[in-house]
Amino acid sequence: MTKTTGAVGDPPYRRIVAAIRRSIADGELAPGDRVPSTRQIAADWGVALATATKALTTLRLEGLVEARPRIGTVVAAGTAPAAPARRRPAPAPDPEQELGLDRIVRTAIDIADAEGLAALSMRGVAARLGVAPMSTYRYVPSKEDLVLHMADAAFGEESPYRSDAPGDWRTRVELGARTLWGLYRRHPWLAQLSSLTRPLLVPNLMVHGEWVLGALDGHGLDPTALFDIHVLIYSHVQGLAVHLEMEAHAEAVTGQSEDQWMDSHAPTLRGLVESGRFPTFAKVVGSFENGYDLRLDALFEFGLKALLDGLTPVIEGRESVA
Repeated sequence: MTKTTGAVGDPPYRRIVAAIRRSIADGELAPGDRVPSTRQIAADWGVALATATKALTTLRLEGLVEARPRIGTVVAAGTAPAAPARRRPAPAPDPEQELGLDRIVRTAIDIADAEGLAALSMRGVAARLGVAPMSTYRYVPSKEDLVLHMADAAFGEESPYRSDAPGDWRTRVELGARTLWGLYRRHPWLAQLSSLTRPLLVPNLMVHGEWVLGALDGHGLDPTALFDIHVLIYSHVQGLAVHLEMEAHAEAVTGQSEDQWMDSHAPTLRGLVESGRFPTFAKVVGSFENGYDLRLDALFEFGLKALLDGLTPVIEGRESVA
């Protein structure tokens, strides 16, 4: 993609827009192709991340590109534009008059979903919204506070819990675990925000915790055992979910998919298998006809069933004693 497109006196973001627009018009970038990320644009063009974000925002407003979760920004479907004639843009509504906390939070979530939490910044959110960098600080004082608002909003997106839901504890726990897994699947960055020892204290996550605790309550468990079981179930969900964002980040950094990374490390794995030091590992790995397919969704379900099967005599045994 050439970097000379656009008038010399244009602001940097307009020169970036013109170059990407030309690449789309010339067919260098086809519908569905990824366009450079904000970080790549910033590095290639020597501009700030806010400038790179403003360029992608302009292209998105023109309908040339669109953000896709866990993929990034891609050329929009059916796009085959010619470079438009230069003309003065029509007056637009002042975006700062439409600014509010909800809009800031949703924009930040869109950025984190598409590019990961590491790509999130207050300046980047402001640029995506088309407002001055300091404008967002009128509604949220820092990135840390913004992330808490994002987490609360994301955990509140889905709440299938009803008072008339099935009464047996296992069905209720399964519903709670699968609901959380679905949210982590939709927003992989969520699992990166806290540890078991320093939990995320936001109301909408507490809603999910309350549901599971309520399912376990009333079965003769002492408070410590009840809360331990709740923590074990939550840690199973979050413990697998952390790998969603880690894999997406690793792929972005290395440019390799999971399969490509494994292929590049095949000699190391083969050396371990053939060393003779790990006979059981060698036997198990050697028995796979087409390699081992790590499926997190299947592993989540398998682990949840094993966990609840093991807990059933503990929970129902205490209930019979009580």
